[in-house]
Amino acid sequence: VHLVESGGGLVQPGGSLRLSCAASGFTFRWYGMSWYRQAPGKERELVAAISSAGGSTNYADSVKGRFTISRDNAKNKGYLQMNSLKPEDTAVYYCNARGSNDYWGQGTQVTVSS
Repeated sequence: VHLVESGGGLVQPGGSLRLSCAASGFTFRWYGMSWYRQAPGKERELVAAISSAGGSTNYADSVKGRFTISRDNAKNKGYLQMNSLKPEDTAVYYCNARGSNDYWGQGTQVTVSS
């Protein structure tokens, strides 16, 4: 079972990044998917979540209107489009798939800085 995040990096404030999460080894379309983040010295927090079929989403208040979660079950992939990035969005971002089991990726670093 693997969840592999990609797409992180260094971006200036106001910029955009698109994170991807590639799933393998389990039936991805049966699982809800979420993105979490953890900044240095802080607890891991939920950023966004999407239902197994993609029909329902929810977001942390801090990212509403700026981030969009989506998924492509045919490709076994999930995404997080991040726009209007702020320095406080700097964190390691983790992909999570939750259903009959709970799977986590290794994380990808996002740094927002000028």
